[in-house]
Amino acid sequence: MYAVIKTGGKQYKVEVGDEIFVEKLEGDEGSQVTFDEVLAISDDNGIKAGDLKATVTGEIVKQGKNKKVVVAKYKAKKGYRRKNGHRQPYTRVRVSAINA
Repeated sequence: MYAVIKTGGKQYKVEVGDEIFVEKLEGDEGSQVTFDEVLAISDDNGIKAGDLKATVTGEIVKQGKNKKVVVAKYKAKKGYRRKNGHRQPYTRVRVSAINA
């Protein structure tokens, strides 16, 4: 059984036990989080999509930052080098249940 959820402007295909990196959510490590925007659910009967009364619950495993994204500029023979970076905050969530 899996579900497709929407959070932080992105869509994720999740199963029970999966750990996903999502945009930063409010809460401390160990607290529960519920995703209400469930786009589709697949079970033994097939795939159901559309207006579903389903939720996906999970536990916050870690709050942190992703790897640094580096944008480098370079001009040959001119001695010009420039490096910019950005770290996007994220939340690591372990999916505990799909309530359909």
